[in-house]
Amino acid sequence: MGLKTNAYSVEDDFELSTVCHRPESMDKLEEQTKFTKKELQVLYRGFKNECPSGVVNEENFKNIYSQFFPQGDSSMYAHFLFEAFDTDKNGSVSFEDFVFGLSIILRGTINDRLNWAFNLYDLNKDGCITKEEMLDIMKSIYDMMGKYTYPTMMDDAPREHVESFFQKMDQNRDGVVTIDEFIDSCKKDENIMQSMQLFDNVI
Repeated sequence: MGLKTNAYSVEDDFELSTVCHRPESMDKLEEQTKFTKKELQVLYRGFKNECPSGVVNEENFKNIYSQFFPQGDSSMYAHFLFEAFDTDKNGSVSFEDFVFGLSIILRGTINDRLNWAFNLYDLNKDGCITKEEMLDIMKSIYDMMGKYTYPTMMDDAPREHVESFFQKMDQNRDGVVTIDEFIDSCKKDENIMQSMQLFDNVI
């Protein structure tokens, strides 16, 4: 193991070689994401701490996620989120999958973020969002936030939320929302954009 001149030390090299899944080089990830090498190293240490094997399966993902929302049931939302992070659909999320998603959510352009959100809502990945898909996501967010967060909220609040969203988004009234309708509606309507900021709070 030769000495490196960059911030990436021999110790990091050793740590990487001892895990089952070795991520891309930090240089490459720095080029492909909107994170600095230092940020990537911090993220990697945190990721490796929670997932020593270098990848996380859905069960572990749900367990980790539930720690952030002890007041509610985050399992369904964590399932949807896991599906969105698992871009190659192999049943696990690697460090790369994680930072690519995180980079879009935290640092991406509005279009990048809306594309990511659309993909999250499009549960069966058929290229459009149905009212049922949107309702499933909304219910999972309300479940996760817990009754204590919204004590006065009625049980039909998620459905009302979805009805109002869908009315605005389904521009040609064909019963589904396409990516173009989704992006267009979100950009035009300040309220939808603010509701979309939910992602900032729940990721």
